[in-house]
Amino acid sequence: MTEARVAVLAHQEPVTRRERRKLEVRGRMVDAAAELFEEQGYQATTVAEICERADVATKTFFNYFPTKQHLIRELAHQAIEGFLVDIEALRAETKSTRERLIHFFDMIGVAATDVGPKHREVLTEIIHAASSAGEKDKRARQLRDAMGSIVLDGVAAGEVTTKHSPETLSELILGAFYALMFNWTNLDDYPVREQARAMAQLLGDTISPGSEED
Repeated sequence: MTEARVAVLAHQEPVTRRERRKLEVRGRMVDAAAELFEEQGYQATTVAEICERADVATKTFFNYFPTKQHLIRELAHQAIEGFLVDIEALRAETKSTRERLIHFFDMIGVAATDVGPKHREVLTEIIHAASSAGEKDKRARQLRDAMGSIVLDGVAAGEVTTKHSPETLSELILGAFYALMFNWTNLDDYPVREQARAMAQLLGDTISPGSEED
């Protein structure tokens, strides 16, 4: 994952050997942190453990990340980028808008079901990081625009109602997504997989042209 990420960044603009080395070191620390957070949780993981796993000096860590919270922000960025990639991949598939919504929410439900309580703690920290000052507006816009692209595709295909604006429908879908994540991170017995499918089906019914009928 680190090599692929470095390759993408290197492709975006030329980098020197020194800059490439810095990207590799940064990537090792991010990957080491992600592994440790999954194994033992965010709170239980120390900076020293991350440095040991990444094979870097402790002072090197603080050259890249002022605090552990800054590192979780990097993971938040990657998680959101992953959502954006998933949404674009869905748009490339020959599916109806309803099928795309079901597929997207099913992916969320399955991913949540297949992980343990440590991942839930990490996701909670990622959500907090993504909502922090200076990040919230940018990330919210990215997710809204990405989901809006699915809505606009549906409008163009005649599969989505025009009674309400695409912006409003996009916010409706994102609201369902945020509600799902909030409940999963806060309720131990929350049936996330079943609720994800139910939300997708409800959204499909709500935004369909048939919903315009009184």
